[in-house]
Amino acid sequence: MSLNQLINGCKQHDRKAQSEIYQLFSGKLFGLCLKYSRNYQEAQDNLHNGFLTIFDKIEQYKFKGSFEGWLKRIIINTALQTYREKNVLNLISEEIPDEVDVEIDDENISLDFLLDLIQGLPTRYRLVFNLYVLDGYPHKEIASMLSISEGTSKSNLSRAKVILRNKIDLNQLKKNEAL
Repeated sequence: MSLNQLINGCKQHDRKAQSEIYQLFSGKLFGLCLKYSRNYQEAQDNLHNGFLTIFDKIEQYKFKGSFEGWLKRIIINTALQTYREKNVLNLISEEIPDEVDVEIDDENISLDFLLDLIQGLPTRYRLVFNLYVLDGYPHKEIASMLSISEGTSKSNLSRAKVILRNKIDLNQLKKNEAL
């Protein structure tokens, strides 16, 4: 079956089509859930709840734009809703006037190490970092999604970058001392 046939099957509540859509996209979407979740269990919950929402709202997909992009948006919104419901989004409103630009370009850093560092960021910084750097959302849209100002979004991104840079520098210092 083609993707469009599977989508149409889902619109008709066909369990087999839903299962195939799940099989096609759950791996990639689970990776996305991990970026927006505090732990593995929460990521599983977000994936499950996200797919419930996807199948509930599949009628709204009009075959305009990428289906995968539509799925990702629902998954991200599901994760953000989890934070709102748990009142975890205690985002600071203090703004930094000039965005701090911190490049993280050390060739000696593994992807796993960097992902662990990102996962260790405070929630408010991790969400903005993921939305802006990894998923390409503009600050205006992030601000709307998280109910914060654009300035706060920029501030949280800057602080996330500073924290990451400091942790990378500390790790490098520890490596150098071990030699």
